[in-house]
Amino acid sequence: MNKLGVHALVWEAGWSHDECRRAIEKTAEVGYDFIEAPALDPGAIDVDFTRKQLERNRIGINLSLGLDADTDISSGDRDKAVRGKRKLEDAVRVARDLGAQYVCGILHSAFQKNVVPTTSAGVAMSAEVLAEVAETAAASGITLGLEVVNRYESNVLNTASQGVELCKRIGAPNVKVHLDVYHMNIEESDIGAAIRDTGAYIGYFHTGDSHRGYLGSGTINLAEVFRTLVAIGYAGPIAFESFSSRVVGQPLEGILGIWRNLWEDGHDLASHALMYTRAQLKAAEEALKQAERSRLP
Repeated sequence: MNKLGVHALVWEAGWSHDECRRAIEKTAEVGYDFIEAPALDPGAIDVDFTRKQLERNRIGINLSLGLDADTDISSGDRDKAVRGKRKLEDAVRVARDLGAQYVCGILHSAFQKNVVPTTSAGVAMSAEVLAEVAETAAASGITLGLEVVNRYESNVLNTASQGVELCKRIGAPNVKVHLDVYHMNIEESDIGAAIRDTGAYIGYFHTGDSHRGYLGSGTINLAEVFRTLVAIGYAGPIAFESFSSRVVGQPLEGILGIWRNLWEDGHDLASHALMYTRAQLKAAEEALKQAERSRLP
């Protein structure tokens, strides 16, 4: 059964003690299995305090982050790659100490709008560094999820097939593809086919909608998304991600272009997303049984 989670930015803009406590309490109150915490600066997470909040509220945690220009392991710059590897390993250590199982996001390149295409040397360097980080992660039972994002957030992985290709180049069993329907809606020709073709390489999944607001209120065919996930037997984490100018601050507000207030009430948003996800998964499971139920006597 899939563990269901919600991104912390539905609740809070940062991870101070008060923000951490509130975000974890609200996530547990709604009924999610885990919270996805942003780790753009892994060192800013107070591990002991966060772990106590998780234990008190009986939920899990996973981490997500993106590298920046100074730590871009796909840049071809060896010094940047060294800094990027250090940042990724710091995130892995924090995840280990929090009891997380996944570190995901834009781990393969800088989280930014690029003005030039990637290079073969840059991709090779990214694969090399990630293979080394994967060894460290494997020792703690942690899976790395390489998020496939749109062209305005990375120049390396924009399609699911590229994610699979990079995973194959890395060749580590704990390196998987992290798919996100918001990005797939921009870049894929056929979202359902992309999910099917990625298959066993999917390790982490983000739900959302075309405008990053309420699930089901945009243009993405989410019924097809959930039916495809169920059909391929995906049993990994599913996290709901939504951003609004009401919560998100810099630098994410600028990087993601969050200029609109897409929702007012994070509790209502998150409660609806959990209900919607559970209903869609149930409907997809029942749809899968229809052929068997419709057999002639």
